[in-house]
Amino acid sequence: MGKKKVIEKGLDVAEGKSDKAAEGMPAAGRKKTELRGRIEKGRIYIKSSYNNTTITATDEKGNVVAWSSAGSMGFAGPKKATPFAASKVIAAIVEKTDKTGPKKVDLYVSGIGPGRDSAVRSLAVQGFEIESIRDVTPIAHNGPKPRKVRRN
Repeated sequence: MGKKKVIEKGLDVAEGKSDKAAEGMPAAGRKKTELRGRIEKGRIYIKSSYNNTTITATDEKGNVVAWSSAGSMGFAGPKKATPFAASKVIAAIVEKTDKTGPKKVDLYVSGIGPGRDSAVRSLAVQGFEIESIRDVTPIAHNGPKPRKVRRN
């Protein structure tokens, strides 16, 4: 198939060459949260449906710090929507955000699934300082036009 061309990138000061690390770009193996440091305040979004519970932790600007769902934890089928699965998802989020934070959080709860209340309780038990809880479940105000009246 032919020879493959190998190009080595590095910092060569004598020749005036530089790579991305020297220009201030983050290293490829490092996560963004490690570069930013500790996050004091943030938001946690809980989306609970009849089939699953998804939880996302962000900073104040909305940048995702960690996320997890009952499906990604290994729960399958109807077990994903249980309160037990929601509490296990919270435990995974706590483990991921242990070093970086946030500890003071605003909760945004969406959906009507069974894991919704359990997730809020588990957050309080795990040591998060909950400043506000906001329900952002979408509610239809009027909906589509109904079907026409049936005639005999």
